[in-house]
Amino acid sequence: MPMTAASPTTTPASDLALRAFTPEHIPGALRLSQEAGWPHRAEDWALTLSVSQGVVALRDGEIVGTALCSIFGEVASVNMIIVDARMRGHGLGRKLMQAVLDLAGTRELRLTATTDGLPLYQKLGFQCTGEILQHQGIALRGEPELPVFEGDADGIAAMDLAAGGMERATLLAGIAERGMVLRAEGGFALLRDFGRGQVLGPVVARDMATARALLSAGATRAAGGFLRVDLTDPALADHATGLGLVHVGGGTAMAKGAAPACAPVFKTYALASQALG
Repeated sequence: MPMTAASPTTTPASDLALRAFTPEHIPGALRLSQEAGWPHRAEDWALTLSVSQGVVALRDGEIVGTALCSIFGEVASVNMIIVDARMRGHGLGRKLMQAVLDLAGTRELRLTATTDGLPLYQKLGFQCTGEILQHQGIALRGEPELPVFEGDADGIAAMDLAAGGMERATLLAGIAERGMVLRAEGGFALLRDFGRGQVLGPVVARDMATARALLSAGATRAAGGFLRVDLTDPALADHATGLGLVHVGGGTAMAKGAAPACAPVFKTYALASQALG
């Protein structure tokens, strides 16, 4: 997730303390994310924190910065980096980043950045690896071009690992418990409550046809309600738009310390979230 501002005034960064992020910090973190215009609910923070370590920055007992690091085997996702605007320009963003980079150790690092966050991440050695396209809106029904059914979570972690190299069995099981698992021959997608409505992701498939079918199935089950999907492949953009999910922005996928990748059997066509990859 990108570094962003959360309020309009400026205050010196004196008397700052970094503390380990615990569930008791979620209300303060939620305030920051709401002021920054992010859609996250307390439940969305809790899901991310359940598979993460991180820090909060405190000034006079108030949370003025957050950063999380989600460790998935040999890959770590850096996310939920928010700096209160009163603290901008004093190096707090770099301090938060360094704290979570220390937590990640020698693992490959990934994140999703906005334009505001790019300069810092580039200075820290992150390189652009792709674009994330955020689509959302009131979902329309779409007839899947291939069979898709509601199923269980058996085997989805192996497909996810093959697609992205991340060991996310705990995360995927947690999402499946909260939402719905959509299965197809050669792929899966997860649908859950998030922010203003629901989010479809991850979408993992062997090919574009399967990804299209899973996207259609997710939109059909969410039809009439607000749905978001964060696409990694622009070839799905027109299909998402046809399902009522218009392009509203996105971010830049970045990585540091990535090993040379082989051509995967599966591909991630949509993220679980911009925070979690």
